Amino acid sequence: MQEHVSYVYILASACKGTTYIGVTGNLLNRVHQHKTKVAKGFTEEYNVDRLVYFEIFHDINAAIAREKQLKGWNRDWKIKLIEKENPCWRDLYQSLMDA
Repeated sequence: MQEHVSYVYILASACKGTTYIGVTGNLLNRVHQHKTKVAKGFTEEYNVDRLVYFEIFHDINAAIAREKQLKGWNRDWKIKLIEKENPCWRDLYQSLMDA
């Protein structure tokens, strides 16, 4: 039986810019959709396509619960979470592509 992995991810428009939180089963594909503006809506309108943070889950329900939790956080908490792992707000997408 193949293990299913889910991701909770945070995109940003720039360092400390507008953020977006989502959940997906295919992180590389989903971020690519945001970068190429295939994903219409908020991220397209505000040019939010820099992958700055993600978490890996082996249970989709846990991932969805975490996404909802993070969406309920205030902006300062989200910034601290991102900066704990990614202080320069580097776009992590390319490093995942190269892995």
